[in-house]
Amino acid sequence: MADVKREKKEKKGKKKIGLTTKIFIALLFGAVFGMVLCYLVPAGEIRDEIIVDGVLYVIGQGFIRLMKMLVVPLVFCSLVCGSMAIGDTKKLGTVGVRTIAFYLVTTALAITIALGVGNLLDPGKGLDMSAVQSNAASVEAMESTSLANTLLNIIPENPIGSLASGNMLQIIVFALIIGVILAKLGERTETVANFFSQFNDIMMEMTMMIMSLAPIGVFCLIARTFAGIGFGAFLPLGKYMIAVLLALVLQCVVVYLGLLKVFTGLNPVKFIRNFFPVMAFAFSTATSNATIPLSIDTLAKKMGVSKKISSFTIPLGATINMDGTAIMQGVAVVFAAQAFGIHLEMIDYITVIGTATLASIGTAGVPSVGLVTLTMVFNSVGLPVEAIGLIMGIDRILDMTRTAVNITGDAVCTTIVAHQNKALDREVFKNS
Repeated sequence: MADVKREKKEKKGKKKIGLTTKIFIALLFGAVFGMVLCYLVPAGEIRDEIIVDGVLYVIGQGFIRLMKMLVVPLVFCSLVCGSMAIGDTKKLGTVGVRTIAFYLVTTALAITIALGVGNLLDPGKGLDMSAVQSNAASVEAMESTSLANTLLNIIPENPIGSLASGNMLQIIVFALIIGVILAKLGERTETVANFFSQFNDIMMEMTMMIMSLAPIGVFCLIARTFAGIGFGAFLPLGKYMIAVLLALVLQCVVVYLGLLKVFTGLNPVKFIRNFFPVMAFAFSTATSNATIPLSIDTLAKKMGVSKKISSFTIPLGATINMDGTAIMQGVAVVFAAQAFGIHLEMIDYITVIGTATLASIGTAGVPSVGLVTLTMVFNSVGLPVEAIGLIMGIDRILDMTRTAVNITGDAVCTTIVAHQNKALDREVFKNS
């Protein structure tokens, strides 16, 4: 008996460090290591080619590729199972409408906040735009998508082709249709329904296996980012960065947490504390898609959100809810207009709000894609796309930050929708 008690005490004393804690530790150590490489290790073949563009690049990008490998089958099966689990087509429609309405409204608020903060801080005034030419060549390769094509691209012409090319909006539409039909047919399609359910379990298990490598991947990604950027690149565009970061904080604290408190009554501080490890992971990978499994798991275990809801709203949010990207685009519009001495009227700002909101729907949840859709926003009000060349230099760190805000918006929306559909276990939230 004494031995058993001793073993129990030893087990209690040896508390395992959770994956999210490991990811956060890797994030901090990666940043420190990157700064050491940037400022203390002399430039040369060993630092630049072997360490930064060799080991760190290969391992970091290898991890990103593993995460990307999961995205299409995971999102497809997750959405089929999610819409199938909700079952009632009317209820599914209600959940879908509420979710999309939340995402569109918060995106419109995000771009409005960004334009307000931009005009308050005047990030583009007094800037020497000759520096833009250094990156102008990179802008030429960017393509913008018209509003009409963005809307039409939601409907897949060839669902198999959409799955093969990873067109997330078309995959979502196809998956939702299949899920609704499976729910409607019930026992007649039990074999197919079981296949999707079991394949979804396989993908979740594969996700957990790959996620166990996350601390290593995060360390390499962050280290390489800071080794290349350091602090020097931040200084010339300090006001632009401050404006974007301030708008992101306002969106997260005022809009998201305010809506959470109003609609659910949950403690916003505890919500952020519970969800912070997922935000840290999103920050390090700069891709909303990579956080899908971790978000669903955290919402279930720490917030008490039913996976029936989260498996529908989280993949959808990773594709269409890009509030952080909209904020960057809003500040960038003000920045470019001031830098080039172009005066924007109220109608121009309204156009930017509408265009950026709709552009966010077609924005994929992968790193830096917001710069591509930014050309569409610039073109809508006649701003020179050359200004994007200067923004590109420091976009990586901002991209990481806005991704963390994006997935927080997804989580808040999911929690609110779960509460409205009586799929939120408050006891889990209180005891987490």
